[in-house]
Amino acid sequence: MQAEIITIGDEILIGQIVDTNSQFIGQQLNKIGVSVYQVTSIQDEEQHILNAFKEAQERVDIVIITGGLGPTKDDITKKTIAKFFNDVEVIEYPEVVDHIKGLFKKINHPFKEIQRTQAQLPSKATYLQNDFGTAPGMWFYENETVFVSLPGVPYEMKGLITSQVLPRIQKQFKLPFIIHKTIMTYGAGESMIAERIEDFENNLPSYIKLAYLPSFGKVRLRLSAKGENKEILEKALDERVDAVYKIIPEIITGLDDDSSLEKRVGELLKKSNTTISTAESLTGGQIAATLVSVAGSSAYYKGSIVAYSAETKMNQLNVSPETIKKHTVVSKEVALEMARGVKEKLQTDYAIAVTGNAGPTTDDTDKSVGVVFIAFVSDTKEVVQEFNFGQPREKVINRTVSKSLEILQKEIL
Repeated sequence: MQAEIITIGDEILIGQIVDTNSQFIGQQLNKIGVSVYQVTSIQDEEQHILNAFKEAQERVDIVIITGGLGPTKDDITKKTIAKFFNDVEVIEYPEVVDHIKGLFKKINHPFKEIQRTQAQLPSKATYLQNDFGTAPGMWFYENETVFVSLPGVPYEMKGLITSQVLPRIQKQFKLPFIIHKTIMTYGAGESMIAERIEDFENNLPSYIKLAYLPSFGKVRLRLSAKGENKEILEKALDERVDAVYKIIPEIITGLDDDSSLEKRVGELLKKSNTTISTAESLTGGQIAATLVSVAGSSAYYKGSIVAYSAETKMNQLNVSPETIKKHTVVSKEVALEMARGVKEKLQTDYAIAVTGNAGPTTDDTDKSVGVVFIAFVSDTKEVVQEFNFGQPREKVINRTVSKSLEILQKEIL
């Protein structure tokens, strides 16, 4: 069972907004056993839309469309769908009109006749109630292909997908199972991992696929199985996960995105009933943001001091002016004093501090762009490491965050 997602709107094509709708729809379809064959973004132009619909109908079973369902003249999706299905009759749904009036009443906004067009749908459409907005969804089934048209507003689309679209797809089609297991690794590159698990990968059965998903400082190994028997698939995936654990145990941090490094660090801190603070220069608070993205982090994370300037490092973290003068702000000595300073000020068991050159300039330092120092301090241990993360600026910052968490996990363990 295959689907295509079509997003309609010039705002996506010119980069004005990021298409998060396709990501969400793809995730939800995959959960019920529907594979996404293609994602297409097109202009608000009738012939372009008609061509996209025709091509999609020839290659997939389900077409999910988002965008272009508003009441204004530039929203042409509804009219174009009607034309595609040779549907000249329009039906007004009184319940949609009442729904829109109710929404407007809640915000003390007068109902205008232009909004009535939202309740007028092609006669071949099955109306899908939108509980979060004025534009209803539409479901069409013709020539053995389902077309679903949804508003582009993300929270409206998500509500319709969850409450209306997925249940209808599951009812109409017999779907296979698609199961994923994602192994999280840190501290090794994609090519090195691929070399070490080459024999394992070559011996995978045809119904199991392996994908490498690299990002800053980590690689996710996603094993996907597709078939009719869920128990067999789960057993087969568990066996393959165990096999990978035996090959590269030292770089695996856990399973799935729920086992992110920041979550693992949090679990270790909670288990040991200890606390952490951070002092950040080049990362500007991103280590703190990553740590507090985990629910319940207030139990172990006490705070951060973002000391971007030399003055702040001295005034807030008690970094010695002589240390800065002698070694510059990008040095192991300054990183260590930053970690000591934040640990003492926030009274935590552990502290981690970072200072470095993210670029494009190096300011008043003798270190090149990409050089970063990361310091870890506890009551019994002090560690400082130097790295060169290269360029560009975003890469340096993201790798610093990832490496800081990696060091934190290692030292706590």
